[in-house]
Amino acid sequence: MPILLTGQKGYIGSLMTRLLLTKGYDLVGFDSDLYNGCYFGPSDEVSIPNIRKDIRDVEASDLRGFDAVIHLAGLSNDPLGYFDPYITDEINFEASVKLAKLSKKVKVQRFLFSSSCSIYGAARAEMVNEKSKPHPITPYGRSKIQAEKVISNLADRDFHPTFLRSATAYGVSPKLRFDLVLNNLVAWAYTTGDIFLKSDGNSWRPIVHIEDISRAFIAILNAPLDLVSNEVFNVGITEENYQIRELAEIVKDTVPGSHITYAKDAGPDKRSYRVDCSKLTNTINEYQPQWNARKGAKQLYDAYKAVGLKSTEEFEGPRYKRLKHLKQLISTGQLNSNLRWEKIHPS
Repeated sequence: MPILLTGQKGYIGSLMTRLLLTKGYDLVGFDSDLYNGCYFGPSDEVSIPNIRKDIRDVEASDLRGFDAVIHLAGLSNDPLGYFDPYITDEINFEASVKLAKLSKKVKVQRFLFSSSCSIYGAARAEMVNEKSKPHPITPYGRSKIQAEKVISNLADRDFHPTFLRSATAYGVSPKLRFDLVLNNLVAWAYTTGDIFLKSDGNSWRPIVHIEDISRAFIAILNAPLDLVSNEVFNVGITEENYQIRELAEIVKDTVPGSHITYAKDAGPDKRSYRVDCSKLTNTINEYQPQWNARKGAKQLYDAYKAVGLKSTEEFEGPRYKRLKHLKQLISTGQLNSNLRWEKIHPS
C-alpha cells in the first residue's frame, strides 16, 4: 500500500515513520521541515523519500499513485494556534480540506485525518465520546472540528476519510516536544527536583503515548473499509484520563527526590475533558494500546538521563518548544510572518 505521510518529520511523524516501515509500507513523506535540527539526542531520523513543501501548496500531482494519505501536518497545539488564529485556520482547516479534495480527485482511497480530543474543550468532569457535542475553546480545537466537518462531507463509495481524535500525546521521539504535559513535568522533575505545575492541577486530560497513536493509524489502515469509512475515533485509553495533579503524583513516584510545586499565578485551566476511548478497541480488535502514564513517565525519565538533559533553559527553549522555535526562525529572518520559509536552511 503506497502511503503519503504528511508531517513525517514532526514529533509523532518521526516515530510513526519507523513503525510504518517495519510493517512494510511503501512510504513517502510530505513536510516543509520547519523543525529541522530539533533533535532529541542523536539526529538518527529515518530517511524516506520526501516532498519538501508547505502543506498549503499541495498539488494534485503530489498525490497521484497513493492508496492512502495520513495527514499529520499542521500547527500542533493551543499555543501555536493562538500565535496567529488566521494562519492556524489557513493551515489546519483550509489546507487540510484542500488536501482531502485533491486526494479524492486523484482517487486516493483512504484519508486518515489527525484530529484532537481538544475539540471537546470544556466538557469538565463528564465523560464524552465520539457522539458528544464538540465544545472547542481554542483556535487549534476549532480548526480541527471545522476540518472534520467539511472533509466528512466528501466521503463516498470511492473516498473514505477517517478521523482520529488523539488524546494529549506523550513519549520519547526523535523530535521530542516539551510543550506536552507529561513530557514537561518529568523534565522539570529530573532537572530541578520540582514538578512544576503552571495551573491549579484540577483540570482533566486524557493522555496517550505516541506509539499507541501510531498503532491506531496502522490499525485503521488495515481495517475493512466498512468499519472505518467516515468514522470518528478517540485515540487513547479510557482509564488514562487524569487530573493534572494526578500526573504530577505519578511523576513524583517516578523521579527520586522530586516534589510538586505550583506557579505563583497558577489558576484553573478552562480546557478540561474526560474522554471515552473504547470505540476504537471495540471496533478493531487488533488495536491494543500498550502504554500507560507510569510506563511513559519511566521511559521519559530514562531518556532524559541517557542524553544528559541539564536545565530548564534547554527544554523550555526553542529547540523543544514549537512556538519558541518558530518565533526564533521569524526573528532571524528565516521564516516570514506567514510561517513560510524566506531563507532555506541547509538540507
